[in-house]
Amino acid sequence: MVTKRKSVVRGPLSGIKVLDFTEVLSGPYCTQILADLGAEVIKVEPPWGDGTRKWGPPFVSKESSYYLSLNRNKKSIVIDLSKGNEKGRHVALRLAEKCDVLTESFRPGVMSNFKLGYEDVRKVNPRIIYCSISGYGQSGPLSHKPGYDIAAYAASGIMSITGEESGGPVKTGVPMADLGAGLSGALAISAALFQRETRNSGTYIDVSLYDTMISWLSFQAGYFFATGKNPKKLGSAHPLLVPYQAFKAKDRYFILGVGNDAIWQRMCQAMEQEELAYNKRFLTGSNRVRNRKELVKILANIFEKKTAKYWLDLFDKAGVPSDEINTVREALESKQTKDRNLVLTIAGRSGESIRTLASPVRFSVFGNSRRKNSFPPRLGENTVDVLREFNFSKHEIATLLEEKIVSSVSS
Repeated sequence: MVTKRKSVVRGPLSGIKVLDFTEVLSGPYCTQILADLGAEVIKVEPPWGDGTRKWGPPFVSKESSYYLSLNRNKKSIVIDLSKGNEKGRHVALRLAEKCDVLTESFRPGVMSNFKLGYEDVRKVNPRIIYCSISGYGQSGPLSHKPGYDIAAYAASGIMSITGEESGGPVKTGVPMADLGAGLSGALAISAALFQRETRNSGTYIDVSLYDTMISWLSFQAGYFFATGKNPKKLGSAHPLLVPYQAFKAKDRYFILGVGNDAIWQRMCQAMEQEELAYNKRFLTGSNRVRNRKELVKILANIFEKKTAKYWLDLFDKAGVPSDEINTVREALESKQTKDRNLVLTIAGRSGESIRTLASPVRFSVFGNSRRKNSFPPRLGENTVDVLREFNFSKHEIATLLEEKIVSSVSS
């Protein structure tokens, strides 16, 4: 009897090589997306490594959990690109010559100082897709500033509309500017790869945390354009929909999302609150917005009398959008998360393992095939293998290691 082996998913970007000079979050998040989609990502690190390797505690297998969360499915090569190191630059150019994509997340001008800017790389590889991710972009009066999530988040205006109405500005619990820029970069690179198939030439991509956050103002910017007024902080509430926010039940908070008048009617009927349903002050969405404070106070008094589970069960049966406000533990251990296989366990080199988050992207073409995920690499773990893959001779590799132009964990 022949046992059929499950096919291993290679991904839609299989065969694409990415030379990755990014570190910290936005860039590594971008290239992890590409790696999850099947690209071969070669993470180029300085001799001291990506700084996030030491961001902790907590640490797992001597690496920070922060680093481990952003660098699966990659290879690590160490190249010394310190100022004036021509041999290191030549190694990097030889790799770039045979790669499809180059990503970097330095301040504008740094890669050009290394003589590894877009124009330098394009000379050896006209088809290269070169993506720079920075704090404020490659131009403008703020372009010289370093890229920090909280700074871009604040400068974009989003921080001014985040938090409770009576409180000070707050940031979100995850770094939205970093993650957003990483996602923008991955999207742009994927589009550029598609375009290259018809134009047969590469391109330069300029992505920034600031630009991404400005674009995420979306309908809040539309409100300003229409009225000339600054949007206000509303905590968990929505500026154009009511009730659309968190409410406190007898035991805990839950969220309610009444997105239109039909849902409003269903909610009131389920609650046996007919007088609310047809009250002229609350009959339409516009009226509910105008009378927000009064309506929220009425609902809050009702909701606090019963448990969150009671209300969620009631609204679920009535088709009213609502849900628990989970802790991170509750979310990661929920039945929905388990059913969707959103938490991965990746085995390491010496029997250790880590749990990490799966890619949210599914492709039906792969059916029940599975992808083999690799443990985030140790610093320089793949240096020798990568150099061999790019046709460096044994003598060249030995010389580079001896001169400390490159380094490896095994050297």
